[in-house]
Amino acid sequence: MILKGFEALKSFLIKPKNIVLIGHRNPDGDAMGSTLGLQHYLTKKGHKATVVVPNEYPDFLHWLPGSENTYRFDWQNSQSQKAINASDIIFLLDFNALHRVGFDMQKTLEKYPNDFVMIDHHQQPDDVKYMYSDVEICATCQMVYQFIEMNNDLDLIDEAIATCLYTGIMTDTGSFRFRSTTSKTHRIIADLIEKGAQNDKIHNNVYDANSYGRLLLLGQALSNLQILPAYKTAFITLTEAEKKKFDFQKGDTEGVVNYALSLKGIIFAAIFIEDKEQHIIKISFRSKGDFSVNQFSRNHFNGGGHDNAAGGKFNGSVEEVITTFKELLPTYKNELNRSYEI
Repeated sequence: MILKGFEALKSFLIKPKNIVLIGHRNPDGDAMGSTLGLQHYLTKKGHKATVVVPNEYPDFLHWLPGSENTYRFDWQNSQSQKAINASDIIFLLDFNALHRVGFDMQKTLEKYPNDFVMIDHHQQPDDVKYMYSDVEICATCQMVYQFIEMNNDLDLIDEAIATCLYTGIMTDTGSFRFRSTTSKTHRIIADLIEKGAQNDKIHNNVYDANSYGRLLLLGQALSNLQILPAYKTAFITLTEAEKKKFDFQKGDTEGVVNYALSLKGIIFAAIFIEDKEQHIIKISFRSKGDFSVNQFSRNHFNGGGHDNAAGGKFNGSVEEVITTFKELLPTYKNELNRSYEI
């Protein structure tokens, strides 16, 4: 764990400040839950807090308390720039490096004259003045809870804060099934429920709000599934044409890679998604046991994340990324076969 400048930050925040909170590009449940949850907390402490997200986030997260007041940097650029320029400090939540917000927003943040606070659980974070980093914690939303706890303010957690933090922990732990989910996580979840988080409604809002197109897209993804038993590996592909055919919306591929990992005997899974807008192949990796997809992605696909969940990107076609991926696997055959999960 890295806890840097915490006492100085507490002193800085004694008086009301103008604060901006930022999550990573293509925000997920943990990014939105942590930024909105912390926004509600800071507002209760007397600060003016504004959430700015790099781009659109999934429709199944738009119900989160405070979501309607967020700014999108790509779409509401003047409002976003105004908020950033007027801020005294910026909180960076659920990402470890400025490039994770996208090129345009990164350039804006690199010119920012004031200080950053980073609260994040990904490996190898950038160095900023104030930092709370812990790769052992399952979700940034749990870290926000513990940040509030460090400030002796757990009594300020209300239904809105509890709902946001519960959502992020639930989504980043795969509904509490990943190895990073600890007994402390469950104790925090219990407290969030006691403080107003309605676990059944949150689950329904996130997981039981599928569109017809999203289910058909999932069917297409599963029909594209390929298995490489010699390497205990499976992967899924989705082309731009397939996405368009089923009316793809932001968030529709969230969690699809886990279906490949759910196969018996598989310890390494990937999904390759064509993204014409960014001219890349977006990649998500998942693994079981000791095989680090964080290191695999850093080594070969300009990405990173956690040991068992990471992302990356590839400049080329779907066919080319598949070829590259298959050519890499023999190098990792022994590591894959040594995983304790199988």
